[in-house]
Amino acid sequence: MSSSETADAARLAAAAAIDSPGTDEAEWQAARLPDHLPHLVLPTGPVVVVAAHPDDEVLGFGGAMATLLDAAVAVHTVCLSDGEASHGPASPSAREQLAARRRGELAAALGELGDLPAPVHAALPDTGLDEYETRAQAVIGEVLDSVGAAVCVAPWVGDLHSDHEAAGRAAERAGRDRSTPVWFYPVWMWHWARPGDPRVPWNRACVLPLAQRAVDRKKAALSRFTSQLEPRGYGVGPVLPAQEIAHHTRTFETVLR
Repeated sequence: MSSSETADAARLAAAAAIDSPGTDEAEWQAARLPDHLPHLVLPTGPVVVVAAHPDDEVLGFGGAMATLLDAAVAVHTVCLSDGEASHGPASPSAREQLAARRRGELAAALGELGDLPAPVHAALPDTGLDEYETRAQAVIGEVLDSVGAAVCVAPWVGDLHSDHEAAGRAAERAGRDRSTPVWFYPVWMWHWARPGDPRVPWNRACVLPLAQRAVDRKKAALSRFTSQLEPRGYGVGPVLPAQEIAHHTRTFETVLR
């Protein structure tokens, strides 16, 4: 199998896992993760948060970002793609329109979290980040250097979404080159995994309990991603159905270190 065929197979597998019926949030709540996992201590220096698509950073780490801003810690964001493929096959002009819409949604969402600098947009191809990891690594590295990052936070490399995994790998390498710690946030893991799932490295997991103020700001930020919350048309539901949003509006967030 060629590398392109392997990449295509990985994307199909990711789509199948994400489109399948997911784990109910009630099952995760019953697991009481904050009672069983170590609690995360946030850094006091600049933090760079990487996303594969506009909304990943808010889904996985938005509450922490709000908490960091309240503690006067500088937070910077890097968005590797504009998410122009989230609605499936479309004309180039339709993709351009969706990309512009999603950039606007991200700006509005970050504004709900607090006083954040404008994100760095790499404009790499949505659903094709695994073919642009070297460029993604360079973009992330430039930001880490420019802000003197203490920590980089990125999508988890085992999230079963090829773009998320590519973003995580690129961040991991950029951090390693600079001895900058890299933390990972899961996005789709909550959908396809279950408590105690052996595919998840729970020994590396930590939770960050969130104040209600941070939860409320995260919810407000997520509400800005209307392109992902509304049905996509032709009988296709939203990218982020209510059950998925429930995974990301808990009173805590989880990172893998």
